[in-house]
Amino acid sequence: MNALVLLGIILYVLMRWIGGEKGSRSFFALFLNFIVLFFTIIFMINPHFNPIILTVVACVIISCINLFYINEINIKTVTAFVSSIITISILLVVIVLVTDRAMIQGFSEEEINEIAVFSIYLGVDFVKIGASVIIMSTIGAITDIAISISSPMHEMIKHHPSIKKRELFLSGITIGRDLLGTSANTLFFAFFGGYLALLIWFKDLDYSIGQIANSKVFSAEMITIFSAGIGVALVIPLTAWITATVFIKQREKNESAN
Repeated sequence: MNALVLLGIILYVLMRWIGGEKGSRSFFALFLNFIVLFFTIIFMINPHFNPIILTVVACVIISCINLFYINEINIKTVTAFVSSIITISILLVVIVLVTDRAMIQGFSEEEINEIAVFSIYLGVDFVKIGASVIIMSTIGAITDIAISISSPMHEMIKHHPSIKKRELFLSGITIGRDLLGTSANTLFFAFFGGYLALLIWFKDLDYSIGQIANSKVFSAEMITIFSAGIGVALVIPLTAWITATVFIKQREKNESAN
């Protein structure tokens, strides 16, 4: 049996066993997200499409899959979705500016041999492509943090119906603080672990610390890590505030109806 198929079956069995129906939906969501990313990349190749707009559309669809398909449509997922989209919008502006100023778009000098046989006149905006790649790398972590804050806050107001908005908001911030450190480190090791071969390559090229720090490939990776960390940090207060506001209004609406 193919190793990929075997690993896929093991993953599905474990997710189904531990997560039940939600675990199965989470497994199939992986393939749905892959399809979204695949078609986004296909459309980005066409110079008539704006990569930034495609990225925003893809992020909205991915957020819907990760939140509404896996966890169904409810007040928790709606507030997490709104928080995620607002965070992505803010982060997108920052990333476009940073990508342009840092000049990390396109190919690095280390990749000259690999691309020498290809035409570099592709007709696409590599600044926007670079920004799109970075924002795509952060969407999963942002939606994960958003639902991880919204869900406990829902349980809190359910078990403590008389809780005030400020107290609920501060509880969300406290939850977010516990998630922030581990999430930032997870993003760091996830991205950096994939570039261990790059560090070995730098060692073989006898790069100094200064050359590594100024390398386009290394800078692009570090900007991705920092951007993901900024997104995770931004989504915490946004989710806590939006969730607290919506939950309190929902409670007041139910009280007035009764």
